[in-house]
Amino acid sequence: MIFSIDHKSAVPLHAQVETLLRDLLESEEYKKGKFLPNEVSLAKQLGISRNTVRQATNKLVYEGLLVRKKGVGTRAADQSVDTRINNWLSFSQEMQSKGIQIKNYEISTEWVDANEETAEFFRIPAGKKILKLNRLRGREEYPFVYFISYFHPMVGLTGSEDFSKPLYEILEKEHSTVAKLSKEEISAKVADKFLAGKLNIHVGEAVLKRKRFVFDPGGRPIEYNIGYYRADSFVYKIESERDI
Repeated sequence: MIFSIDHKSAVPLHAQVETLLRDLLESEEYKKGKFLPNEVSLAKQLGISRNTVRQATNKLVYEGLLVRKKGVGTRAADQSVDTRINNWLSFSQEMQSKGIQIKNYEISTEWVDANEETAEFFRIPAGKKILKLNRLRGREEYPFVYFISYFHPMVGLTGSEDFSKPLYEILEKEHSTVAKLSKEEISAKVADKFLAGKLNIHVGEAVLKRKRFVFDPGGRPIEYNIGYYRADSFVYKIESERDI
């Protein structure tokens, strides 16, 4: 199959590639699991850089439409089962809705170099400075969650904001950035010495790891968040409704 895009169009090349890939995923052969052309091959056919193809591919990976396996290839994600958590709020709003009074034990910010993972998510060069927000929060009796958030430079955060306030209210009211879409990954791990110290638990105890990828209404990534929860203080509930 021959692929093409319009190099004279005002539409950015990565956006055209994204549209091309979305169209491919609608075809029956790719729905059945056929692997997409590799990035090098597709870039050559389209006459663009591999990074441009990677930028479009990354967006669809983070949307859950593509699955990439190193050394194997990229194909359409299995859409037969789709579990979504629709009610997502900032942590402060989430706890307030449950009637839980939250205490901030630690809040700090620093500018760090984007590593490979955050750079890929934000679609920026590795090593670019991004704001990192660290927050240790919990009940009056003890902390039960440690958050690490990274923000895209385009948001405009300075690090001097009052992060004891609800995060998404700060983004919207002070920086005109609306958090529209959230995607999450939940996993389990054991606490190392650092996390055990933060959460007041023993090394080796269970910790819930919750990754959150947040996008604005235009689908642009704005926050990469990781939360580590004490397993004895947090229950994650998912409610799904069957279409009949």
